[in-house]
Amino acid sequence: MKQKKQDDERTGTINRVTIVGFAANLLLAAGKLAAGIFGRSGAMVADAIHSVSDFATDVVVLVFVRLSSKPRDCDHEYGHGKYETLATVLIALALLAVAVGILVSNGRAIVRVIRGETIPEPGLIAFIAAAVSIVVKEALYWYTVRAGRRVQSPMVVANAWHHRSDAFSSVGTLIGIGGARFLGEQWRILDPIAAVIVALLIVKVSWDLIRPGINELVDKSLPAEIEKQILELITEDPAVCDPHNLKTRRIGPSIAIEIHIRLDGDMNVKQSHHITVGIEQRLKQQFGAGTQVIVHVEPLK
Repeated sequence: MKQKKQDDERTGTINRVTIVGFAANLLLAAGKLAAGIFGRSGAMVADAIHSVSDFATDVVVLVFVRLSSKPRDCDHEYGHGKYETLATVLIALALLAVAVGILVSNGRAIVRVIRGETIPEPGLIAFIAAAVSIVVKEALYWYTVRAGRRVQSPMVVANAWHHRSDAFSSVGTLIGIGGARFLGEQWRILDPIAAVIVALLIVKVSWDLIRPGINELVDKSLPAEIEKQILELITEDPAVCDPHNLKTRRIGPSIAIEIHIRLDGDMNVKQSHHITVGIEQRLKQQFGAGTQVIVHVEPLK
């Protein structure tokens, strides 16, 4: 009952955070698109399209969190946590796609400026929209990332970084629009240069999110320091000898642990069961109630 309550609270938090982000993205995208059109700013139009891409990731989060929070069934005996991991990777790939698009389009813009073409001067409304976007998206980042860390959801943290990537994009847009409008025609190249720098930052962020997600999907073991901590918790009971064949992996926000231990061969079933229950309780206390533990008992020779 307690576990179900925790799962329901976690799902509710993720849904609430995502819906807030979805609504903010909708308003921002509409406002930035209007500002880009009326303010004659191609950079702001591109920034608006970037915000539109957030809708897709918000929808992914809303759909996949329902799947990942489903209880175990006959087809998914380890639960559905990896649906959340898959969503994290999809969000990171969306980030990477946005970054590549920014690199390509602004690289071409730099080439056009070098060839002597002139970038149109943007209006003040586009400059103001970029500034508002930075404030709103950075606030959304902190709101979302704190919630994601609190409920231990890599998927929500990934979505928070998507908010921040939009803020980074708006910083580049603000610099470009400000340079073009206030520093003169020769400085308009600042817009595509700043955008390329931002795109490279987004590429790094997306890779940092993709790598652990892929590691989890291919069942990579937990880091050595965590496995060492697991062994220390297991051997807190002096009756436990020779823990071996440790296997670990991450399943969404939870981890799975399998271990072989040796106990006194004269110990009865009730005594050995009591010891294995103690191991499970210590591990769940340290790594969370959703931790899955399998302990194989062998007689000590």
